[in-house]
Amino acid sequence: MHIGHRIRDVLHEQHRTSVWLARELGCDRTNIYRIYEKMSLDTSVLLRLSRILRHNFFSELAEEVMDEKP
Repeated sequence: MHIGHRIRDVLHEQHRTSVWLARELGCDRTNIYRIYEKMSLDTSVLLRLSRILRHNFFSELAEEVMDEKP
């Protein structure tokens, strides 16, 4: 899963903007666009995003791990 794309998708599903997310995260909008391009994120950042968006990205990542075949 491309975590940055998934964050962007969840944000759009909630009809929220990048400007809103930047305000909630306490950063500049350009930083949000950088997040969208990341394949991985630090867990503390992902936790903050999960709380702000009220979406458990960790469970989605765990599902992906369990779906992978050895």
